[in-house]
Amino acid sequence: MSEVSRETPSAPEVARRVFPSARLPLAERYAELLATDGVVRGLIGPREAPRLWERHLVNCALLADLVPENATVCDIGSGAGLPGLVLAIARPDLRLTLVEPLLRRTTFLDEVVADLALSGVEVVRGRADSLHGERRFAVVTSRAVAPLDRLLGWSMPLVDPEGALVAMKGSTITDEIEAARPVLDRWGCAEPEVRVLGAGLVSSTTVAVRVAWADPGRVSWPLAAPRAKTKSNRRRRA
Repeated sequence: MSEVSRETPSAPEVARRVFPSARLPLAERYAELLATDGVVRGLIGPREAPRLWERHLVNCALLADLVPENATVCDIGSGAGLPGLVLAIARPDLRLTLVEPLLRRTTFLDEVVADLALSGVEVVRGRADSLHGERRFAVVTSRAVAPLDRLLGWSMPLVDPEGALVAMKGSTITDEIEAARPVLDRWGCAEPEVRVLGAGLVSSTTVAVRVAWADPGRVSWPLAAPRAKTKSNRRRRA
């Protein structure tokens, strides 16, 4: 193991502002597990260890501002637990389902959940579409999983009528929204909301997009991927 991966940085002052004081020790323990086992197992790069707090833990904890109280949350492509485990640490009122297809990652997630004694957290090994038609959640979240057009197809079948997709994104989110216009229309989504979280609190803010249903009353299950409108389809409807 490299020297950089052996060093777990101490919690910065900003962490005390985004994590409840009673939960900060859990966040510190998670940071330690990421910087050690997480690096050894290839879940995060060794150069990420020195910047775990601001780039990963604090960054993900800011997303909690967009999650309602006592919500059911599905984190797809959870990886090392970002943002799912961070939300579970920061918000013990939430019920989290972490969905991840790779065994080495789900093994790590199970170990962290047990180590931190996180109640209300389940780990599911599989792809998001394995839950389509079976489960629904108030919030479906993700971080750096896919462009918005593809993410909609994986996430929206899991979103309650009154719920929303809440995904962490980067500076290209406006371009992603424009590229996803046809898909947003086919799924019957409302106009996406882009939120910048942590301004004035951290030097690197969190950009998130929230996508809800345009008409919750028309959402029914099981949801199937809507077919793209073709010229022949349009002629038949004319």
